[in-house]
Amino acid sequence: MVATTSPSETARARRFDGTTRTVHWATAVLFLTCMVTAGFLYIDALSVLVGRRELVKTVHVWAGLALPLPLLGGVAGRWGQALRDDMGRLNRWTPADWRWLRSWGRDPFVPRARFNAGQKLNAAFLGGAILVFLGTGSIMRWFHPFPLSWRTGATFVHDWLAVAAFVAVVAHILYALRTPGAVAGMVTGWSSVDDLDRGAEGDARGDLGDVGVAHPHATVADALPDEAGPVGAVDGDLP
Repeated sequence: MVATTSPSETARARRFDGTTRTVHWATAVLFLTCMVTAGFLYIDALSVLVGRRELVKTVHVWAGLALPLPLLGGVAGRWGQALRDDMGRLNRWTPADWRWLRSWGRDPFVPRARFNAGQKLNAAFLGGAILVFLGTGSIMRWFHPFPLSWRTGATFVHDWLAVAAFVAVVAHILYALRTPGAVAGMVTGWSSVDDLDRGAEGDARGDLGDVGVAHPHATVADALPDEAGPVGAVDGDLP
């Protein structure tokens, strides 16, 4: 049976579960804390406004050390099954992803899946950046055992990677804001299919990915297979 809605109702699709959303927002808070404190540490005009440099440095260090913890806690138990599944999808590249990259999402005939190639690339970069930040930041903070060349190299990599990460995070936020329903999906777990269809990006419906469309009063929407094509209504879990 195919789900239908009246004109006053809006079809919704299950996007992310509670664990995934918690991990996302906890990581986002830590990342933004690192970015803001880094700005106060490296920009003199901002540093003068705060004054308490040692406190800012301490907050920056501990926020950085905590960056992997939300993800590790999210995937550790049975509550993280959906998150582990999403990580598997993010790590799985298909010919359609390379085709998406070649056209930068402008090819309307690229099969749509839960995550597009741009999202996969962004996740891979920021995930790798967290590990590099941990390594280089630790050398910069506890520098005594390391030779001068290591400390100099760690500072260079840490600083320039921070600039690249700042650009990636800002681009990620702008992309999400340009796609109606994307932010709602990460806040509430549900996205409006109509909002995604009206998104500014050509693959806005692809942001919905391989999840099913549900009646607005349904509690669960069945998932379509990985790397699914255009999303349609699915059976099951309807009132």
